[in-house]
Amino acid sequence: MKEVKAEFEFESALTELEQLVNHMESGELSLEDSLKAFEQGVNLTRQCQQSLAAAEQRVQVLIEHSGQSVSQPFVTGDERG
Repeated sequence: MKEVKAEFEFESALTELEQLVNHMESGELSLEDSLKAFEQGVNLTRQCQQSLAAAEQRVQVLIEHSGQSVSQPFVTGDERG
């Protein structure tokens, strides 16, 4: 059976982060729920940062090859193995 990997969507993650912050700032969460929300926020932030870094690298490649309009995905150290 194939494993289905959900594609990360930056805008959705950013919206979810905003909702988490609003919920935490409301003061309605218990300490335990606040910690869970914080942990989720940290994970989403990390994913957003990785997505932005990859986009920045892709833009850099495009700029370097501006005459050729070459677009190459940036392979991070984690992806190389």
